[in-house]
Amino acid sequence: MLLTSAATGFATAFALILAIGAQNAFVLRQGLARAHVFWLCLLCATSDALLITAGVLGFGYIVDLYPNLPTYMAWGGAAFLIAYGVLRFRAAWAGRYEMQLSGQSAGLWATLATGAAFTWLNPHVYLDTLALIGAISTEYPAGGPRTAFGIGAVTSSFVFFFSLGYGARLLAPIMQSARAWRILDILIGLVMWALAIKLLS
Repeated sequence: MLLTSAATGFATAFALILAIGAQNAFVLRQGLARAHVFWLCLLCATSDALLITAGVLGFGYIVDLYPNLPTYMAWGGAAFLIAYGVLRFRAAWAGRYEMQLSGQSAGLWATLATGAAFTWLNPHVYLDTLALIGAISTEYPAGGPRTAFGIGAVTSSFVFFFSLGYGARLLAPIMQSARAWRILDILIGLVMWALAIKLLS
């Protein structure tokens, strides 16, 4: 049960983080430039870990006060995921993937400040961590199973960001192709729609 809960938490968080948004694009860019990768990945993963933990620990208490809240948030989250999937499909159709990668980077503190802004000023981060992951965590009993779900989700965040940051250099030749970005956007759109269906079912 604990292993299943952790695996579900890992897969859920990974699928949500997978969408190439401003934060991930910035990490990808720094990875391609090979500049301040470790500290930026640590910042993003730790920030996500704090928000995921708050969602898993605090959301259950709020649900006790407002039992219908998960249903409302599931509908809202599903609407967002469907809309975001549409955006990814539209991006794939438009095919505009000009990436300005000069190989240069700002200093460490400027890079971290930009990464923090992409993380903490992005409303989608709160929906993914506090709302969606927090809501899904309520499907597991409080205690071991829910804690395992949270640990799996937090682990997923660290694995994703460090894989993205350090793996970017391997993707450089591939991701310079508009066709590769189009395929990625289509896959992300399908994942978003699959998550929406799961929330509504």
